[in-house]
Amino acid sequence: MSDLQKIPAITFPYPDIPGPSQTLEIAPGILWVRMVLPFRLNHVNVYLLEEAGGYAVVDTGLGNTSTIEAWKALLDGPLQGKKITRLIATHCHPDHVGLAGWMAETFNTPLFMSMTEYLLCLSLHKDPGSLAADHYKHFYASNGLDAETVKLVMTQGHGYLRIVTGLPATFTRLIAGETLDIGGRHFEVLTGGGHSPEQIMLYCDADNILLSADQVLSKISPNISVSAVDPHGDPLGIFLRSLRNLKRDMPHNVLVLPGHGVPFFGLHNRVDELIQHHEDRCGDLARACVDKPMSAAELVPVIFHRELDPHQMSFAFTEVMAHINYMVRERQLVWAEPMDGIQRLRTI
Repeated sequence: MSDLQKIPAITFPYPDIPGPSQTLEIAPGILWVRMVLPFRLNHVNVYLLEEAGGYAVVDTGLGNTSTIEAWKALLDGPLQGKKITRLIATHCHPDHVGLAGWMAETFNTPLFMSMTEYLLCLSLHKDPGSLAADHYKHFYASNGLDAETVKLVMTQGHGYLRIVTGLPATFTRLIAGETLDIGGRHFEVLTGGGHSPEQIMLYCDADNILLSADQVLSKISPNISVSAVDPHGDPLGIFLRSLRNLKRDMPHNVLVLPGHGVPFFGLHNRVDELIQHHEDRCGDLARACVDKPMSAAELVPVIFHRELDPHQMSFAFTEVMAHINYMVRERQLVWAEPMDGIQRLRTI
């Protein structure tokens, strides 16, 4: 994820953020919690929606000991006496669904997800060895990563995907267009793509509140990555279409509760910023491929200017691939003849 410049039309109505084991009410019956992440992006937002007997939880945090301890502190502190009534996981990434197995078992609570996100998370959990399969190695190496970097990305870089306590054997499927009733509020189920295949968002028209997950974040762009399983996929094109659909369907003055960062107003302006950000990146990549064909690995420093650890490199490389695949589809780049087994691109 990368920092983006914000414009004045985007406003942040809550000057404070919840500290460890704290909750912050951002609307009647809606609490904001932050869970710590051990990465450069150092937190994930969790939202608690009050209903009879307790709270529905939107996202869980990572499946690790420190997050379990954070939940125990919440339940012994500000949530004392309250039940976890259900889990809603917006998508399959471990910072959002990592603790679902533990929470479902500990609190005997059902899990709600989209079908695609549930099955993808289940696949990774049941077969973690697939992340070291030959098609991953080929994907990285054929696009220019050297052998040592490939090894680091496939070991340390993929470790994040394994920080999951599993999933319950059954779940309730969330489908776009349906309504989810929580504590007297009616939430329309929306889905978005690009960051993950079928990410869930929830919109309450009566209160003008959108839980946007990672589809629209307040100050950074979500990672948009090509997977080695779908090496010719177009997640960036899907993401841009999803953003335009949100701008078309949501009011500008909706209160956005994102998966990272802080709640904000100014959805339409934020969507425009994100679209422009990716268009600028495409322009940078096109200019880099004018003089000679370039591999994806050679293009990583064109848009990621800092030194990257293996975890960051796995995200950066696959995000560059997302821009490449989009630009090939848009006829801005074309694949050149491979040299030394490495694929390269040139500007049309």
